[in-house]
Amino acid sequence: MSVESTITQMAKSAKAASLEIAKCPAKKKNEVLQKIADQIEKDAVAIKETNKKDLIRAEEMRLSNAMIDRLTIKDSTIKSMAEGLREVARLSDPIGATSKTWLRPNGLEVSRMRIPLGVIGIIYESRPNVTIDAAGLCLKAGNAVILRGGSEALYSNQALADIVSDVLKKTGLPEKTIQIVPIRDREAVKALLSQEEFIDLIIPRGGEELIRFVVESSKIPVLKHYKGVCHVYVDTGADLKMAEEICFNAKVQRPGVCNAMETMLVHQDIAEKFLPVMGKRFADAGVEIRGCSETRRLISEAGIAGEADWSAEYLDLVIAVKVVKNMDQAITHISRYGSNHTEAIVTTDYQRSRRFLREVDSSVVLVNASTRFNDGGELGLGAEIGISTSKLHAFGPMGIEELTTTKFIVFGDGQIRS
Repeated sequence: MSVESTITQMAKSAKAASLEIAKCPAKKKNEVLQKIADQIEKDAVAIKETNKKDLIRAEEMRLSNAMIDRLTIKDSTIKSMAEGLREVARLSDPIGATSKTWLRPNGLEVSRMRIPLGVIGIIYESRPNVTIDAAGLCLKAGNAVILRGGSEALYSNQALADIVSDVLKKTGLPEKTIQIVPIRDREAVKALLSQEEFIDLIIPRGGEELIRFVVESSKIPVLKHYKGVCHVYVDTGADLKMAEEICFNAKVQRPGVCNAMETMLVHQDIAEKFLPVMGKRFADAGVEIRGCSETRRLISEAGIAGEADWSAEYLDLVIAVKVVKNMDQAITHISRYGSNHTEAIVTTDYQRSRRFLREVDSSVVLVNASTRFNDGGELGLGAEIGISTSKLHAFGPMGIEELTTTKFIVFGDGQIRS
């Protein structure tokens, strides 16, 4: 079969499966999720051995350290995938839930009922754990899903998808509920993006280049975020020890992810005390600092930050630092250079924190906490399928509820319209 024929057949099969999985009771879905989690743990050794094939190929392809980090399956990755599935199983099933009931003057009772989206296509790079996160969330939300991981992770993704398919088969659910595209060729992505008859939503996860390609090529609605240019603003009067820990965690704990801090903004009133200490800690950790003139005066290790640095997503141990006059300037900077992803303020002033929460336009805004918490698991959604910065139809981490929509249901007792 040609690439196009293969993808079309997968899309048709997913559409048929979606009609079945939409009717699956919550108890059954939860049992399946538990079984998948158990099987992943049982097959941990085999999964990691398969992952080595992808890592060898990644080295040959000279992929970046950040990409290889995302590609690697460790014991912690296995544990995270399994626990993510179990957490999703514990969450309330949104399907069939009704809300916002109201009574019309003619006696009609109107409500909104939550329903699955249908068939979702997910296109992603490197991270094999996305295969399991996406499969679990889509299954719980009553959707079928077609997964197209990066060519660099094909062996790992296929191994994980095989586990899911085997459990679905053994439990009597449609095997085609979760499918993985077995084709490395990028033509498969183009073919997937043309299946508007069968696929309801496309979610890309990866670098800006991938996401822009998907947006430009798709005939299907795309839920996206281009990049994560995340800020931490250290306000006047902040607890400087708290600020130090938050900023260090936001930048250093895992720099190659979209919710890592890329720019640190510091109020001028506390810059003299805070920046020399913070700068030394960053420098000792191998972080390259690029700063404004005031930053360079206070941190000897800092280089010059050019205009491009303020909008850069480094995904590495590099940070841009700017001293600002006040919160107005901080918010203006975030509005101009940010990507609507994640922003945080460190402050002891409740009113100023509330203002920051109101005025900063990002999918997650935090007070006195690291940007690294913009994550579905950390926010209690279970696993996540991605972080949307496009606002339609979701904004922020996408958990189960974000993989559903609502329809109107109406109860009457014979009303007709005049």
